[in-house]
Amino acid sequence: MTSEIKLYGADWCPDCRRAKAFLKENNIDYTFVDVDLDQEATAKVEQINNGKRIIPTLIINDKSYTNPDNAELSSVLGINENGRVVLYGADWCPDCRRAKSYLADNQINYQFIDVDEHEWATEKVEKINNGKRIIPTVIIDEVPYTNPDNQQLKEILKIDETKEEKVYDSVIIGGGAAGLTTAIYAQRDRFDTLILEKKTIGGNAFLTEKIENYPGFTSISGPALMEKMEEQARTYGATIKTGVSVENITKENDLFTIHTNGNSFTTKSVVLSTGSTYRKLNIPGENELIGSGVHFCATCDGAFYRDREVIVIGGGNSALEEGIFLSGFTKKVKIINRNDNFTASQTYIDKLPDLDNVEAHYNKESIEFKLDENGNFAGLLVKDKNTGEEEIITADGVFIFIGLIPNDKPFENLVELNESGFIKTTGLAETSVKGIFAAGDNREGAIAQVAAATGEGVLASYGLREYLK
Repeated sequence: MTSEIKLYGADWCPDCRRAKAFLKENNIDYTFVDVDLDQEATAKVEQINNGKRIIPTLIINDKSYTNPDNAELSSVLGINENGRVVLYGADWCPDCRRAKSYLADNQINYQFIDVDEHEWATEKVEKINNGKRIIPTVIIDEVPYTNPDNQQLKEILKIDETKEEKVYDSVIIGGGAAGLTTAIYAQRDRFDTLILEKKTIGGNAFLTEKIENYPGFTSISGPALMEKMEEQARTYGATIKTGVSVENITKENDLFTIHTNGNSFTTKSVVLSTGSTYRKLNIPGENELIGSGVHFCATCDGAFYRDREVIVIGGGNSALEEGIFLSGFTKKVKIINRNDNFTASQTYIDKLPDLDNVEAHYNKESIEFKLDENGNFAGLLVKDKNTGEEEIITADGVFIFIGLIPNDKPFENLVELNESGFIKTTGLAETSVKGIFAAGDNREGAIAQVAAATGEGVLASYGLREYLK
């Protein structure tokens, strides 16, 4: 089965003729069902429209639309002057959210097809990507693009991003818990703020299945908590742009210019809350398999391994937390720990004995990711640190949780960093450059917890207040 459009109507119906002509003009295949000749079709139209025989009624991927005008059809089917856009993805996918947000921000119509809802859509994505389930996969005028970044979308769709002349009170780089909290407090102080986020709002917290140590919530999902913060920031008036990669920052006459991959922004102050990135093992086979066998986010990619076997590498809180999450729907989880004990909190360790499909391997050093004859992930070669013996642990995929690296590379010649690349701060989150502040996991001494990040956002907002006065 493929994407299907059914148009219920009649030859005498003017709006039916208009809808049919529109679909034909845009080379969109559809099936026409004449309600005058098909009693079941008439009954279906009445069922959809609460007993009323309204035509045309269209069914597009199992969703009904009653007499949509051409503008609505354009929106639903992703039709634009500069190309038709169809986005295959899923609601849980951060890059899908980023791409959807960018298209919407630039008034680009797109048709979203959820691979979790349509088996044929998953098969189509795999066919396009040589058997790999990579999302978002975007088709523009019949040409597929695998996880295109915003710059690619801009170039393909010829999106015009003119330079903003507005001067913001503060530009916050990074839309995680620290950045969102800074914006909430700054907006309450009547400072006009802009959040620039490279990927999706929420940062690493958005990728966490369950948060059990955030005050006020015994348990809440990372996406739900981050969505509440985002909603609050927008409610207070913050402007948020996603998919924006900051390349460098310059200062002239007490104003900062934020140069990005698509535009530049002027501001009186800057908050660096870029967070951190998952650390890689840097062993053979890793780079070739990232995104299609090797992963760093169970919430993002775990659903691809339902009823299959996976490996989790790491021994800290993230490794056990994500391993426990994966055990809820995978056949087996094999945790590879390079030490003889886990370093995770005892709360997580105590949960493991009750999970029949989780097994732990201690004192195992990861040596190489093995590929099968088709270039797909086959297993992990490990070496026992005590005996030196090597073995291959087989699985369908692997998730790596071995620490974080601060996302401060673009600022290494701007503000002072420590030896590990974290931003040094003093007082109210102040960096070595007056007017630039830092908050969150990319700051020296930060505690990688959501509650701590919100506190740092508050601290940075107070620094902003004092500086902007």
